[in-house]
Amino acid sequence: MQLAMNESIGFTVYKTALKLRTEMMRRLKPFGLTPEQWTLLGCLAEQDAITQRELAERTFKDGPTTTRLLDKLVETGLVRRDGSASDRRSFIISITDKGRALRDEILPVAARMNEDAGNNISSDEKALLFSLLNKIQKNIEA
Repeated sequence: MQLAMNESIGFTVYKTALKLRTEMMRRLKPFGLTPEQWTLLGCLAEQDAITQRELAERTFKDGPTTTRLLDKLVETGLVRRDGSASDRRSFIISITDKGRALRDEILPVAARMNEDAGNNISSDEKALLFSLLNKIQKNIEA
């Protein structure tokens, strides 16, 4: 059995994700953030004061990667890492006012990126795309 790369769901999704990441990196450069840092900041803006482990799970990142990204965000004053009152081994991550202000400044850029990526795709097609991608994720998880 042969499978051409252009017929591979995984390769096509991967190639698309790389192109989206590269474009988002270009758009975030003036703000001094990477797409990965932006993901953490956006997640914290939606749900603040969560454990580092929960943040990693919500953003689909492993522990060491999350730690490295957070170190940079803490260093730049965009997030705060506090010890947990209930577990000495755990940290609570919170977005700072500076982080929230930057997130608010970047939000229109991210929204525009989403619009550009979905250009010439109807609402029905977008709904189908999300439905199919969710089905693929469930298939892989099964």
